Order: sequence, then C-alpha cells, then structure tokens
Amino acid sequence: MEKGTLVEFRHHNERQLAVVQGMEGKKNLLLTVASGQTHSVHPRQISFSLPSRDMFRPQDLAEFWQEVEKRLDPEALGIAWELLQESHRTVELADIAQILFSDTSTISIYATYRLLADDRVYFKQKAESFEPRPPQQVREIQHQLLLAQQKAQEQTEFEQRLRQALTHPQQALAWTAAQRQRLECLERFALHGEASSDREQAHKLLSFLQRSATPEAAFATLVDLQIWSKHENIALKMTGIPTRFSPQLEQWVSELLADPPVDRTQRRDLTHLHTYTIDDASTRDIDDALSVEWLADQGCRVWVHIADPSRWLVVGDPLDLEARRRGTSVYLPEQVIPMFPERLSTGPMSLVQGEVREALSFGVVLDENGGLGECQIVPSWVKVTYRLTYEDADEMLELGAEKELTALATAAHLRFRWRTAQGSITIGLPEQDIKIVDGIPQMRVIEDTPARQMVAEMMILTGEAAAQFAGQQGIPLPYRHQAPPDLPPPEELAQLPPGPVYSFALMRCMSKAEMGIAAAPHAGLGLSAYSQVTSPIRRYADLIAHFQIKAFLAGDPLPFSAEQVQQLILALEPSSSEAVQVERKSKRYWSIEYFRQHPPHIWRALILGHLREYENLALVMIDEVAFRVPVRFHRHVQPGEWINLEVDHADARADVLEFREVPGDSNTPD
Repeated sequence: MEKGTLVEFRHHNERQLAVVQGMEGKKNLLLTVASGQTHSVHPRQISFSLPSRDMFRPQDLAEFWQEVEKRLDPEALGIAWELLQESHRTVELADIAQILFSDTSTISIYATYRLLADDRVYFKQKAESFEPRPPQQVREIQHQLLLAQQKAQEQTEFEQRLRQALTHPQQALAWTAAQRQRLECLERFALHGEASSDREQAHKLLSFLQRSATPEAAFATLVDLQIWSKHENIALKMTGIPTRFSPQLEQWVSELLADPPVDRTQRRDLTHLHTYTIDDASTRDIDDALSVEWLADQGCRVWVHIADPSRWLVVGDPLDLEARRRGTSVYLPEQVIPMFPERLSTGPMSLVQGEVREALSFGVVLDENGGLGECQIVPSWVKVTYRLTYEDADEMLELGAEKELTALATAAHLRFRWRTAQGSITIGLPEQDIKIVDGIPQMRVIEDTPARQMVAEMMILTGEAAAQFAGQQGIPLPYRHQAPPDLPPPEELAQLPPGPVYSFALMRCMSKAEMGIAAAPHAGLGLSAYSQVTSPIRRYADLIAHFQIKAFLAGDPLPFSAEQVQQLILALEPSSSEAVQVERKSKRYWSIEYFRQHPPHIWRALILGHLREYENLALVMIDEVAFRVPVRFHRHVQPGEWINLEVDHADARADVLEFREVPGDSNTPD
C-alpha cells in the first residue's frame, strides 16, 4: 500500500482509521491514527483499504470520520435491500454506495462499508461483493434480533431491579413473572447445590451481585431480595408437596359453592342431639363431633359424627383427584397445607357450630365391659351445639356441668379399661407442640387431660366400629394393623423407673403400623380390626372408607374394588410418608430455633434411655416443654436420672442442637 492510503485496522478489537506511512521491515505497515500515534501492523490486521487517488494525512482523519458518521443510518440499508432483493444478484460496494448516497466518493464508499460490516439482516458478503438475503430470511433475522433486543432489555431491567432491591430493602418490590423465573436458578442452587440443573446460571447471577457461588450465598440473596424469608422451609421446598391449588381447581370450587350439587343421600336427621366439637382453639377444619342419645333403659348410645366431604365431590372429579394426589393435609408449625381448598375444608365440609352439616354418624351402645354392643352407621344431618376447646371440655367435665359430656367421659373410661384388658399398650410419654405466632416459635406440652383421652377413645371406637361393619359386610377398606411388640423380659421391664422411662422402653419395642385391605389385629390399640375413618377432610385413606361405606348403605355399587383399594393404598404411601418427613423436619427446625431464641436458661431434663451407651449418647426429655433430644455426655448416665442442661450451640439452618450438662441439684422436680 502506498503512503497516504486510508485504511481501517483492528486494534484491541476496535476499529481504527489510519493513514499508511510506509513499511517496517518486510511485512509490517506503519500506520498513523488521528491522535498522531503510529502502529506497526501486520497486513492481516487491516480490515479495509479505501481505493482513492487522494493522499490522506493523519490530520485529515477527524474531519473524514465526522462526514462518515453523518451517513451511518442503518435504516438506509433497508431501502437499498428493497431495491436490490428482487434481482437476486450480487452487487459491488460502489453500486450500493450509489443507491444509498448517489455518489461513490471515498466518504460514501467507507460509510457503505461500515453499514454493511455491521449489518446482520439485509446482505451477506461473497468475496468482494454483497448479495441481498431472501425476504423470508430477512424477516426471520429481524424477528430473532427483536427477541434478542427484548431479552437484553429484560436483562437490563432485571439487573436494575436486583440492585434496587438490594440497596433499598425497605421498598417492597413486585417482581414480574419473567423476573421471578430468572431467580428460580438461585432457588434450585440454594436447595440442591452443585447438583442443581442450572448451577452455572446461578453462579453468574451471584457473580454479578459480587457474592460467592455457594448455596448459602444463594439462600442469603433470596432472603435479601425478600423472595424467601430467613426461616424459609427448605424441607418443604425439597418435596413435591403443592402449597397452592391451581386456578382451574379454585374455579371448580367457586362453581360448586355457587351451585352446590344435589345431595341424593338418604340422611337421618340428628340435629336434635346435644352435639359437641372438641378441638384445639387453632383448629379450623373440624371433622368430628360427639353426642349422646338417651335410651329408654336408662342407658345411652354414643354418637360420633364425622364430617362428610364426599357430599361435595364425586369419585374421579377434579376435586377428588386433587385430594388423592395430595393424600393428606400437612400440618407445619408455620402453616397448614390442606388436602381440600380452605373455602371447602373450613367452610361447608366442616362441622361448624350452629350450622346444619352433612355427616357420617356412628352410633354405638357399649356392652357392660366396654366392648362394641349395638352399632349403627348412618348418613346424617347434625348441628353442633357447642364448639369447645380441650380446656373448655376439661373444665366442664370437672364441674359436671353437662351430663352428656359426663356420659361420654364415662364411656371413654370404660372403653379404655376394655382395651387394656385386650392387651392395648399405652405409651405415656408427654407430647409437645410448636406453633409460630407472629414469627416467634412457641412450644407447649400437650397434657393428656380427660377431654383429650375422651376424644381419643371415641375416635378409636369409631375406627373399630367401621372395621367391624366393613368386615361383616365384605366392604374393602384401608385397614390399619400393628404387629405385637417384641418386649424385653418382664423382670427387665420391672427394673425400669415408672413413667416416661418405662414408656420410652415400650415405645422402642413397638413396630410400625401398616395399612392393607385385610383386617388384622392392631396390637397397640388392643383391637382385632381397625380402620381410620375420622378425618376424611384431612386424610384421603379415610375418605376412601367413607365412599365405600356410604355406597353400601345406599345400595349402590362400591366405588372401589378390593384391588383398587390396594392400589390406592400403595399410591398414597409416598405422599403420606413425604408429609410425615416434612412435618418432622419442620418441627425440629422450629424447635431448634425456639432454643436458640430463648434467653440463657437451665433446663431440667430426664434421661429416658441410652441410644449408644458405649458413646454415652442418651435420649433426654426437657421437662418444661416435653422436648426429646439426643445428648452426648462426658460421663455415664442412668435412665431415670434428672440432670441440668444448657444450650451449647443451636443452629436451625444447619440442623444442630447441642446441650451440655451443668452442675446443679439433680433431684426429681415437683
């Protein structure tokens, strides 16, 4: 190239205009740019050379570029393409310059080159010529470029929203669906770590936010963005348990409530009975009630009324299939995930005080020992007279204020004695419950009071009545059974301190209760057959029993054959097991958080038994809240020994709760 030739070359991946000054060595050219700086450049770095008879000087470059910039209108290429695309022929650079600018000056030639070099839509280069793209291809490229532009714009807005959310946490920002989807990679990374499918995307997002690429950082980011709370239930998110109902199902419920299906069941009117519901104050889906019918021989018939949600659905309809998919309601310290939408489960399905409701009622007359005497099962209407808490019922029983309640308590006591005679096994360990109130965990002991004992016995009675009836009539139901425990020798049990230590030893010997379609003994309850039927709003297996019994009573074909019941039992097992695991993990998380938040405290605890005696690992029960936790000691401890503990380390997110023994009086507390 001769001295004075105008060229374009790449420097640090940027285009530079320069003037050739001469050669350096055998290959390199000396090029001077507008600033006066000279570069030694290999010819391969030169991207364009302008054919011109004019001699350019470096000081001409600034003015030359100003003139070129005036012509750099990308829309102009579209006009040239419109004129040339029908010809389907290649054209020279000068031809396009002539169309664009009506001249072929050096300025126009270079401006045309720059437009074509940046063009990805209208023309494709072939050697030194250019060919117009077909119209269909142009439209597709334009569409893809528009999508890319929109994506880039969305990314920019997303990044701005991220910065705003992190720098101004006091502002509650609404995330669009697309932005929320972009954040899901962080959720998956926080849950699954390096095993997550889009971990690289999460890494990039964390890097953009200048945060470490760890699951812990992802969790903290989601909290900072107010997507998650600092106590987000990871155990729940790791499962497939749905926390909401689909819009389609909610619409189905709306239509049901607006136009309730006709109840074709023949029901007995039991609204005249004095009827009680007894539950915790927080219970909203009330599915059982109790009443007494006085008989002419001075005896009584105990009535247990179970809510009839099947009145609102048909086997195989969307509501039924959704309940079957969920399998059970899930009760967590911070929330309840119902099996049915709450508008139904706490509304018309629930035995609400003062409202006439459909039920499946079990009327039982006990024999003199407490065994099942006369038993009848009827679809019914009931009307709850009193909604009582367990505390209310205990007080009324103590005062003898309601003869019906007193009769129910007497029947429950008779039943308990009968079951004990049948070999039932009572685990006397106190239970604890934990709820979240205004974000604060509150733990309490569930006292085994007369009211709770009464309700429990009535539910067991109902399960036996259903199982006996189904067995006599050949109705396939989900039965629960439990094998007898493999107990230690009596002399070994006799050496254990009575109370919780003895109960813990029994509990460790109990086998897991199982479900099947064949009636079999339930060792823990002391029954020859047992079927759970008392929570059809909360457990789908109970609802199966309702479908079957109601169909038999109506003289209709049974909805499910024995084989279908067995298949349903197997299908329900994964969701039920998953719910149990989530409930357990959630309660443990909040229990650890309870101890972490609690002020420094000395906890009185009872050694229940050894877990690994050779390691001095024992299970203890914190007496104040009936919480059971493994503790490793620096000495050998004995079951039944009372000790003092304090929290050594509590980290709910890391699932760590450690206690250490502290000196103090080890006498049995009052």
